[in-house]
Amino acid sequence: MAPSHISWIKGVFLYILAGLTIIMVVVIGIGLGLSLAETANIKNQRDFEEFAPALPTKILDSNGVVITEFSADEKRELVSLRELPRHLINAVLAREDPDFYNHKGFSVRGIARAVYGRISGHNLGGGSTITQQIAGSLYTDRTEMTLTRKLRELWWALQMERRYTKDEILELYLNYLYMGSGTYGVEAASKYYFGHSAREISLAEAAILVIQFSSPARYNPLDNPNIAMDRQQAVLERMIEFGYTTPEEAEASFKEYWANYDYTRASVSAYYQREDAAPWFSEYVRRELDDMMYGPMDYYRDGYTVHTTLNLKHQEVAERLMAQGLARANKEYTASRGTRLERAERTYIPIVELLSLTFNLGGIHTATNAQTKQKAVNRYIKVVNPVVDMAALVFGIPELKSITHAGFTALKDQTEQNVVEGALITIENDTGYITAIIGGSKYDLSNQLIRATQGRIMPGSSFKPLYYSAAIDSRTFTAASLIYDIPMVFHNEDGTPYIPLNFRGEWKGPVLLYNALAHSMNVPSLKILDSIGFDAAIDRAATLLGIEDPAVRRSTFPRVYPMGLGIISVTPLQMARAFGVFANQGRELTPIAIRLVEDRNGRILFDKEREVRQRQQNKLQVISPQNAYIMTSILQKTVEIGTLASGSGWGAKFTFNDQQGKRYRMPAAGKTGTTQNWSDAWAVGYTPYYTSAIWFGFDKPGNSLGLSLTGATLCGPIWGDFMREIHQGLPMRSFSKPATGIIEVSVCAKSGLLRTPECNEGEVSLPFLEGTQPTQYCNLHGNSRILPAAARDYMSLEDDALLSTLKMPTLPFDLDEGSIGEGAGPANPLFDEGGEAPYDFELPSYNPLLE
Repeated sequence: MAPSHISWIKGVFLYILAGLTIIMVVVIGIGLGLSLAETANIKNQRDFEEFAPALPTKILDSNGVVITEFSADEKRELVSLRELPRHLINAVLAREDPDFYNHKGFSVRGIARAVYGRISGHNLGGGSTITQQIAGSLYTDRTEMTLTRKLRELWWALQMERRYTKDEILELYLNYLYMGSGTYGVEAASKYYFGHSAREISLAEAAILVIQFSSPARYNPLDNPNIAMDRQQAVLERMIEFGYTTPEEAEASFKEYWANYDYTRASVSAYYQREDAAPWFSEYVRRELDDMMYGPMDYYRDGYTVHTTLNLKHQEVAERLMAQGLARANKEYTASRGTRLERAERTYIPIVELLSLTFNLGGIHTATNAQTKQKAVNRYIKVVNPVVDMAALVFGIPELKSITHAGFTALKDQTEQNVVEGALITIENDTGYITAIIGGSKYDLSNQLIRATQGRIMPGSSFKPLYYSAAIDSRTFTAASLIYDIPMVFHNEDGTPYIPLNFRGEWKGPVLLYNALAHSMNVPSLKILDSIGFDAAIDRAATLLGIEDPAVRRSTFPRVYPMGLGIISVTPLQMARAFGVFANQGRELTPIAIRLVEDRNGRILFDKEREVRQRQQNKLQVISPQNAYIMTSILQKTVEIGTLASGSGWGAKFTFNDQQGKRYRMPAAGKTGTTQNWSDAWAVGYTPYYTSAIWFGFDKPGNSLGLSLTGATLCGPIWGDFMREIHQGLPMRSFSKPATGIIEVSVCAKSGLLRTPECNEGEVSLPFLEGTQPTQYCNLHGNSRILPAAARDYMSLEDDALLSTLKMPTLPFDLDEGSIGEGAGPANPLFDEGGEAPYDFELPSYNPLLE
């Protein structure tokens, strides 16, 4: 049989089949209509499902201001049909259902066209009307490709046509359907794709938007711009065909859209593109909600209102200052690192090359080639790879995407080790409210580690006050205890020696306890740790940090002397909580971010603050108010004369004017810390109002910030600036002094004993636990300058060359026999009672543990 006859027969068959389909649809429609007509009160039947849209959860700050909204899988914003521009509605009608305002919920022509297209193998579009699409999405599973599902969809479409007006159906359609990248409805989709409301959408943008209804993954303009462009043109041509626009208008809008298209923008979930005034805090709250919700509760869909503790003013200040600090830290780190590498290359690589050529050492010559190769790889990752990635997107070359993905992965690994990160957290002392969180440089899809609450970081010397608190309670030490800062060896429990060194390898000789902490001296601190013992130190530190689990305590606190210099792992939140207990008169301080959660009808579901207050009633006091007051007084010295003095502007940053114009200085206390090899820098401090902890360092160990970036020089100034700004407008407030148990005494600044007329090196007023205050007058000045043999610390140095490099203190008094300790309060157990040198050893090469 001739091919023409076969084609003719096939065509006839298809037309007959299409005719039968139309007859079948008509019969089904008549049957459904008759059945519905016999149903009483169909509009009010109980089985008819109302449209209950998924609503985002609103996150509010402590003043009721919206921080952000959680919607993730269904980012939806309802918009009225009358608010939308006519060309958007026309674009929807032109592409999806031109006969929408004329049919009764289904289109015989559309169904026939779809059937014919399916049989003939041609894509002639779907047969569902707008009403059928929304009915199918609401009441059926549209992934089910069966006749039964189509009949259910048709039935519900007829129900909707009877119950709603055409405008109501179209409005529902425009607000409900999925539009890609986690957005639902035209309003949310317009803000995601174009950065503005659907109320302001252009003609070309409307054409892009409506193609998302059918296949948002395929037609996403961010992932597939070429495919989206082709479909966009088809929509514009349809609009011209129906008289909704002119060719000139369509062409002008089309050209404008693509002229301003951002080819570098990646397509990520709308959750990460949402407006968020405090993304780090919001993410912390989201994780807290994960722990609180149960059963079918879904904060992405259920429209909760979460009242939080955030102070947006504090957060804005924190983000600005931390951004400045990170910029400075990375600039200085990069400059110092580049200088070190350049010096090494200039000095050593020529020598290596000479050796390799002279002695035919191919291995080390290969090493220099490898270094050149690494430079080329680094340049590809940072410069070439982004360009290739954009080209793969523009020209539709998916094979290149896997290559560029590998390049970005390598860049991420480099970044973690070579980019300085930072964190900040602030707590209100009276309530435990977390008022600001900075978790890192920038919150995005690749940077979600909240370092302020998750980072396990060595705190360095900022850890020392925690066990100093135990020393004060031991009544063996006071703020005025005289301790010697000289080279000394300590033996760990396994017998291994440990020799701490101070910043820059200098020692100060005899110092008072408060001064040793203010200037972060290591040897006096470890003498204190050695005296009170590991058990007392660990118990107090764990209590202040809120670590109750015995197993966690054992894993956190190694029983070795470096622990006393902060060689442990804690979070900035834990450090802020510990210092906050000092500020809160020793009372329990539970940091909270969520106060209460309401459902969409205003009913309270969770009252977290009430739960916290009920728990605190059973554990009100962590340490005594007396101990907290003494520790606060000691830590105030750090701000006045110690490592935080510069950062606080020597008190100037805490000087304010009240409403009457009278100047006052807000009291502040704190401590800095810098870990070994300058890898982490800290500042933790507080006022009567707030406690803040700040950290800078690296996500992966192995790098050094450099000598110029320490807790005092990097974190201190940011801490001072931040605390100044958040205290603007607050009235003067002093740290509360307990009514009993504290004795204030003015002592000699050198000996720590009661002053005499001969004391010419200053005096200092210090608080003491009642019964530990000095009762003896100073005998270091005047005619009775004596020091007992029991108070001598000796070291034997056999290396003369090393000895000449040490900067030993000059003692300001004669080392004669006698006593300065009798009747002067607690005995000092750190002195060698026999008067002999307690240790005989050689100092190792200089390798300081900072601050």
